[in-house]
Amino acid sequence: MRLRELRKNRNISQLKLALDLSMNQNTISRYETGEREADYKTLIKIADYFGVSIDYLLERTDDPDFSKQKNAE
Repeated sequence: MRLRELRKNRNISQLKLALDLSMNQNTISRYETGEREADYKTLIKIADYFGVSIDYLLERTDDPDFSKQKNAE
């Protein structure tokens, strides 16, 4: 998952992200290290927070707006 990359590119700490998403900082850390996988609702929260598609978040595409463009066609 691209969570760490997105977070670091925006200079957001794990703690800030956790607070903004009403989560635990340890959970964010585990998502970033692959020790834990986010459920569907959490993936939506994270994707919405960063303004990217879930496909981008899960590294299924390199286009962060992949799903939005596809729906527009």
